[in-house]
Amino acid sequence: MYRATRTSVDTSESSSTTDAGKDEKPGGDPPARGWRRWAMDTRPLRIPAYRRLWSSTIVTAVGSQLTAVAVPKQIYDITQSSAWVGYASLAGLVPMVVFALWGGAVADTVDRRKLLLVTNIGIAVTSLLFWVQAVTGLDSVPVLMVLLAAQQAFFGLNQPARSASIARLVPAGELPAANALGTTVMQIGAVAGPLLAGVLIPVIGLPELYLVDAVALTFTVWAVFRLPALPPLGETVARRAGVREIAAGFRYIAGHKVLLLSFLADIVAMVFGMPRALFPELAAQTYGSWGSGFALGLLFAAIPVGAVLGGLFSGVFSRARRHGLMVIGSVVGWGLAVVGFGLSGNLWVAAAFLAAGGVADMVSMVFRGAILLSAATDEMRGRMQGVFTVVVAGGPRLADVLHGTAGSLFGPRAAVAGGGALVVVVMLALAAAMPALRRYRI
Repeated sequence: MYRATRTSVDTSESSSTTDAGKDEKPGGDPPARGWRRWAMDTRPLRIPAYRRLWSSTIVTAVGSQLTAVAVPKQIYDITQSSAWVGYASLAGLVPMVVFALWGGAVADTVDRRKLLLVTNIGIAVTSLLFWVQAVTGLDSVPVLMVLLAAQQAFFGLNQPARSASIARLVPAGELPAANALGTTVMQIGAVAGPLLAGVLIPVIGLPELYLVDAVALTFTVWAVFRLPALPPLGETVARRAGVREIAAGFRYIAGHKVLLLSFLADIVAMVFGMPRALFPELAAQTYGSWGSGFALGLLFAAIPVGAVLGGLFSGVFSRARRHGLMVIGSVVGWGLAVVGFGLSGNLWVAAAFLAAGGVADMVSMVFRGAILLSAATDEMRGRMQGVFTVVVAGGPRLADVLHGTAGSLFGPRAAVAGGGALVVVVMLALAAAMPALRRYRI
């Protein structure tokens, strides 16, 4: 596959009809040497358009976590019921899934920059409305759930367009590096956002937390506004985004084994191997001597911390060309780490296994994302990212049900270790039965 020269990529801000991945020419940057081979590959940040998109992700990653903490806290403060907190989560999940699938189809039919502008403004407005209802003391759970549903719907529309745009801004050879940069920022947000919320709530109050998020999102809108136009490529036939286009996306996945296997790899890893539903029980029973609260916090933090470390040292893997083998190896590594976690009786050893799993999950996400962007044609990338968003959001929730049930039947540690073993066995079986993924490279 040809790679674009640096000149052609930098000028992509004024040209919306070229695909950076397709225009790539042989050559490119010299191989990294010394410590730079280990450090994060930051080459995509030299592309102005990608740098703007990435910088907007920083604000979104932290700001979204502020709201993610504030909404359940406010609902619990109003109702004193964890059940209502769970219902609110469901109220946000359903519109996110629906609009992510539709948003993927929309992203393939319109200028993606315009779609990003509209949806980011919508997210900012809902954050502002969260502040209004909080500062006025409305204390209405239905209003909170409606606002949460609206914000998640905008997020569902936004995410496919955001992810699909990367391949128009970055050469194919740098897609893993771009994905590593974006994923690392999101994982840092997952750690820093809740910690920042915990510090800010006693200082400025819950309503102002929403306001901080809304104001910060204006930077995201500005950064997206500065992006080049990203209309459908010239050969794309004009069409409306409807059920037929969504169905066409699923048919496209079914007809391309590499894409299908990339989705199956994530489903296998998350559904069988994400043990977070058992963290509270393990923290209270297995690691209770450390204090259940401390143990629970450490277990939840270990995976994102590992993912951040994996991102910081992503130079080790981001230049790999055997993308399929990287996905297979990382999913197997995730499964082995989960097995180790399930067998660990010591809290710090358990956290170390989860952190190792976080590194493996980072690698998997980087290369699955790169495969979706490089193996799919531009007129299908939005729909692929829509399905990707649903799989990433839905897999862990299915895992919560599966692991919660298995934990009550077989005990939490056995359920965790058994789930990790299933990940290894099923992933290796898929790789052996369907060689398209292990053979895929750029």
